[in-house]
Amino acid sequence: MASERTPLLKTPLDATRRDFALLMTGLWSLTFVSSLDATIVATLLSTIGSSLEALSLSSWIGTAYLLSLCAFTPLYGRLANVLGRRPSILFAGSLFGVGTILCGCAQTMPQLLACRALAGIGGSGMTVVGSICVSDSVPLKSRGLYQGFTNLLFALGGAIGAPLGGWLGDTIGWRAAFLCQSPVLVLGLLLLYLKVREPDFVLADAGISMGDRLKRIDYAGSATLVLALLTFLLGLSLKTTVGYDWGDARVWGLLVTGTVLGCLFLVVELKFAREPILPLGMLKRRTPFFVALNNFLIAVLSFSIVYNTPLYFTAARLRSSTNAGAHLIPYSVWVAVGSMLAGWYMRRTGRYWTFTVAGALCVVLASVMLATWNKDTPEWVLYATLAPAGFGVAATLTTTLLALIASVSREDIPVATGLSYLFRTTGQVLGVSLSAALAQTVLARNLRARIRVDGADEIIARILDSTAYIHTLSPELQEKAKASWARALAVVFYCQIVVALLFLLSTLPIEEYSLPDTIAGTPVKQTGGGGRVEERDVERERQ
Repeated sequence: MASERTPLLKTPLDATRRDFALLMTGLWSLTFVSSLDATIVATLLSTIGSSLEALSLSSWIGTAYLLSLCAFTPLYGRLANVLGRRPSILFAGSLFGVGTILCGCAQTMPQLLACRALAGIGGSGMTVVGSICVSDSVPLKSRGLYQGFTNLLFALGGAIGAPLGGWLGDTIGWRAAFLCQSPVLVLGLLLLYLKVREPDFVLADAGISMGDRLKRIDYAGSATLVLALLTFLLGLSLKTTVGYDWGDARVWGLLVTGTVLGCLFLVVELKFAREPILPLGMLKRRTPFFVALNNFLIAVLSFSIVYNTPLYFTAARLRSSTNAGAHLIPYSVWVAVGSMLAGWYMRRTGRYWTFTVAGALCVVLASVMLATWNKDTPEWVLYATLAPAGFGVAATLTTTLLALIASVSREDIPVATGLSYLFRTTGQVLGVSLSAALAQTVLARNLRARIRVDGADEIIARILDSTAYIHTLSPELQEKAKASWARALAVVFYCQIVVALLFLLSTLPIEEYSLPDTIAGTPVKQTGGGGRVEERDVERERQ
């Protein structure tokens, strides 16, 4: 008898190996392109801003993409059930492709930002529906291994994007950085059009008209959720990216509006939606709730680490950007190692709880080590510190996704996947925004306490705007600026320890379900993180 923790479709051994290989090639092509896009664009922000004569708005190129990515992520989980996997991922990939090509043709910064937002809407669907397609096709015991390969491709795309973007910007031009993504994307979409298969419960709705299917979409919930996330995150971005004060009407007005819309969304989902875009009832269950919380906290922590660690080297130690980036290499390497080892461990043992907790402990260790950095810290420690963080982040993201999938019914897997990615993307935005706001607040206070010379206000304002300005100061002012930055980042690093401890605690209540390798199998839940095994009717228990 099939269980909800086995693949929705036949295993790769039942399908032809060639078809399965082509399917995964298509999915991994989209993963590679989305990762490549992120770093290739980040490298060219100043080049694009100067070319379009809008350098002050260049940071919004990444922000516009990330905001729309976060806001539209949860929609695709339900769309994958209503419209099917193939239409959903082709729609998402097409939006990403059209938006990216239009970015390469944009003539003004507002045009470029609008196109980046469009690409973000598609990028969110490629991630969510792509993950759903893998869950449909791979036995759950092997799911982690394929997630490890996916993370490896994601890391590869990110590693290639930065130098490729710099080379294109110096030679052909920044527009080529957007246009060059098209061939890989088109190939991936073509393979997915040919090879994506729908699970039985989606095929059972094949006779239902498109109009009737569209009526099942929770439009009110979708609209209120998207608007709530966009307004709230935009308010945070105006504070952290543009530098508006918390008391500015544009900042607190957007934050209040986002909060009100969020409450309205809850009312719609709880009282009116027939098929909620985000089934809140799922969060009443133990494992989905703690996985969602876990994914949110690790996203906040990992993006805070990746954003603030380079600042430590460029601002508190006045090193080059190249040197700062080099210290992130161990993190990236161990992200790949953690993903693959987590997948191998689950494939070999059929368990995940112990590995999840071990990964969380590694993150706590790295956070504590990071908070001890000072001017006397040996160079090898500076390089080694982030390695446990990379391993732990990758390991827990891989294992908790399996824990979530194993804890829900087959039909709920797409919605649960969207839920996981919603909490991840929201955590990413908040991790950067809140840590930047905290660092800037503490930095400003320390600079005002240390710098008491003529024109101090202008000097402080310029230090807050650019780390490069510190190099132009006198040695005495340089030391004061470096010490102020070191103090500000130390506060951020201490806060990261608190988040890491909460993250560790959120892993402990996650239940351990067996990860079968066959379509036929008895649902089994394992007690207490790998102790005595009890056989239960898991479906009846969930109901």
